[in-house]
Amino acid sequence: MSEANRNPNALPIYVQISELLIRDIAAGRLINGERLPPEREMAAQLGISVGTLRKALADLTKRGLLERIQGSGNYIRHGGRTESVYGMFRLELHSGGGLPKATYLDVSRAQIPEKLVTHWPEKFGLANWGTRIRRLRFLNTTVIAVEEIWLDGSAGEVMTHLLSDSLYRYYQKQLGFWITRAEDRVGIGMTPDWAPPEFPLSRGAPTGYIERLSWSDRAEPIEFSKTWFDTDKALYVQRLK
Repeated sequence: MSEANRNPNALPIYVQISELLIRDIAAGRLINGERLPPEREMAAQLGISVGTLRKALADLTKRGLLERIQGSGNYIRHGGRTESVYGMFRLELHSGGGLPKATYLDVSRAQIPEKLVTHWPEKFGLANWGTRIRRLRFLNTTVIAVEEIWLDGSAGEVMTHLLSDSLYRYYQKQLGFWITRAEDRVGIGMTPDWAPPEFPLSRGAPTGYIERLSWSDRAEPIEFSKTWFDTDKALYVQRLK
């Protein structure tokens, strides 16, 4: 994992490590009381410096998810705060967790299709145009999904060169709003014809499918997304507290 990143909207490396560990804790891959590897060994496994790792561990400690015992090691503690940047990302590897990543395939300004959002009582969009974003999604280094996202034109112009793995972070830092709630509808869909060769399913093949409407602090939904995910690699997981 490279520590060099020039995009101001990209998650700092220590936050990425913190996010990865939080998702592993939530998924049960890291159990309560489990001792993490020694810091130098863990940093080498992750390809980061010990200083960067310690910043991530300090974040977990503040959340109540880690206990650091001098001379003994770092121990996972369940029951702390697991809200995170990727708290609304519901796909996980079959083994649990995984750090979400993305490769952008296309970012275009386009007229919103009349039949974009069907079977929903809510009307999408205040403008008649939006930004269409198509991405290839990963968990760690595993390709797990393709997605198409429509951001209502009233939210503002999207600057392609400033996009990073987390769109929600981009919305907050560049466009001045935060996604506060979302509704998902999960079923079966057909792999879209624009899916790149890296996605393991052929075009038109049936696969897991998610439609999501998302809201900021206004009454109308501001984002609509469609995600086709490989059920052999990932699962949709919703945890209730």
